[in-house]
Amino acid sequence: MTLTDVIDVLEVAYPPARAESWDAVGLVCGDPAQPVSRVLFAVDPVAVVAEEALDWGADLIVTHHPLYLRGTTSVAATTPKGRLVHTLIKHDVALYTAHTNADVANPGVSDALARAVGLVGDLVPLQPFADDPWRGLGRIGDLPRETTLGEFAARAAAGLPQTSWGIRVAGDESRRVARVAVSGGAGDSLLSTARAAGVDVFLTADLRHHPASEFVEAGGPALIDAAHWATEWPWLDSAASILGSSGVNVETRVSATVTDAWTRGY
Repeated sequence: MTLTDVIDVLEVAYPPARAESWDAVGLVCGDPAQPVSRVLFAVDPVAVVAEEALDWGADLIVTHHPLYLRGTTSVAATTPKGRLVHTLIKHDVALYTAHTNADVANPGVSDALARAVGLVGDLVPLQPFADDPWRGLGRIGDLPRETTLGEFAARAAAGLPQTSWGIRVAGDESRRVARVAVSGGAGDSLLSTARAAGVDVFLTADLRHHPASEFVEAGGPALIDAAHWATEWPWLDSAASILGSSGVNVETRVSATVTDAWTRGY
């Protein structure tokens, strides 16, 4: 298989045209004609992931987060990102990114998150595209049975990979919950959408104090705030499965390396 063969499959599942205009997705480094036999999936393109790829003998790393989200004029090895580029090129390891185009895909980042925290049945976008109601940001789904916010929070914590600070809950833990909205990654922008959707709880990441406080005070759904990395990690297995079932003959591996920025809580 060539790198082009793998990219063709990924771009059917995660069309680059669906990425936000500010995003940086696609091939970061690598020769499209180079052979690929092993693909490592990870959330972040950081040094420890590159080391894992080299140790395993990967030819390609597929990450969710871009290496350079903002423009740069240099990839000199004097910076961490520059050193990463040098390391990958020196060892013929390609790097490919699917970011906001994976967020809105069907299935995408939020589908994997929804299943990881126990949602069942059909999932619908929290903020669907006007031209495609089955694609868009976030997902809404149901729990197998009505439960309490506290019980659901415990289930969510168990379903997501562990991080230094786990999850945070805003709301009465005895509150009954059945219908849930989720959004992988930073979900501040979807708070009002979650309120309008009439869900019982909204699970996402990177919620700030003032928007969360005002949301709860105004009688919105309960909130669960998880680590950014943890809410996106479940997608890696989904993406690897799509590639594995495509007929492209490559070996895939999901990185279990925790690359969340927060390494310890006190």
